[in-house]
Amino acid sequence: QVQLVESGGGLVQAGGSLRLSCAASGRTFNSYAMGWFRQAPGKEREFVASIGWGTYYADSVKGRFTISRDNAKNTVYLQMNSLKPEDTAVYYCAASVRVNRSTRASEFDYWGQGTQVTVSS
Repeated sequence: QVQLVESGGGLVQAGGSLRLSCAASGRTFNSYAMGWFRQAPGKEREFVASIGWGTYYADSVKGRFTISRDNAKNTVYLQMNSLKPEDTAVYYCAASVRVNRSTRASEFDYWGQGTQVTVSS
């Protein structure tokens, strides 16, 4: 069982930055593929970024967001710069113990509770 706890969400003006953190339990964290997904009101959950064997980004965040991990701290981060109102969503951290890289929500086994990010115009 892997538990994930996100933090770092909040309210920010357009053009601003936030850094999300996700602390994971588990003794083999460095073997997990980790991902960030988001869900805006009335929309389906969508892929944002993942890290495992490589890093992957949705086109909508490429060049603005950076995913990274600190295996010593069992933590994955999402640095979000140049935020836009359309980035407003609940952001979820996810872990996959089955695959080494993925952009598909169906391939992630464990999910955090989510953290709200609101970008005002």
